[in-house]
Amino acid sequence: MGQIAVVSGASSGIGAAAARQLSAAGFRVFVGARRMDRLKDLADEIGGQAHFLDVTDPASVSAFVATLPEQVNVLVNNAGGALGLEPLIAMDEEDWQMMYQTNVLGVVRLSKALFGRLEGSGAGHVVNIGSIAGLETYVGGGGYTAAKHALRAVTETMRLEWLGKPIRVTEIDPGLVETEFSLVRFDGDAERAAAVYAGLKPLTADDIAEAVVWAVTRPAHVNIDQIVLKPIAQARATVVHRQT
Repeated sequence: MGQIAVVSGASSGIGAAAARQLSAAGFRVFVGARRMDRLKDLADEIGGQAHFLDVTDPASVSAFVATLPEQVNVLVNNAGGALGLEPLIAMDEEDWQMMYQTNVLGVVRLSKALFGRLEGSGAGHVVNIGSIAGLETYVGGGGYTAAKHALRAVTETMRLEWLGKPIRVTEIDPGLVETEFSLVRFDGDAERAAAVYAGLKPLTADDIAEAVVWAVTRPAHVNIDQIVLKPIAQARATVVHRQT
């Protein structure tokens, strides 16, 4: 059957790119997301399997996991994202709760549900897609940075609690990546989203997917704890050089 990889949030962006590159590297890939039309197209393209997955819903996570093989080698926790860019005093509680549900609780739900299958494979690997927002803070980013800092704590806790188990744990923290991320963050405002990447060459989803594949294809005794990737034009989350 070959090695099995599972990717959440795989209907677009980093998740879709990771699924494609894992398939090209020889993995049998199972993808999950809410947008089934896109997901099915991806699965057909790579010869994988697509199943509905909403990581904010425990019942959906259970139903998704029930479709998977008894042993899983790689889990890429990619589902997540940012909503809004308001200051703390203008906090939208629903946005904050959704960011915590997707970026933190969703990761824990899926990892918990697949723990036995990852351990049973004898060579499991969990890859959590974080962000440089988990390493720093910036004005207007309180909700997202809080969630990604929490994800970093979860990743480190996995590594501590699973020490001695045949499960590697990696966190990949990108800077500016041109995907649907900003479009979602700004509620579909394409002009505002495009301005995020104006005047510079951002990372691509394929850049991050290459890091995922590199990490999971190291020898089984090698754990890549963390990979931080930023475009050359970015020093910090909000410190960038733009060509005029």
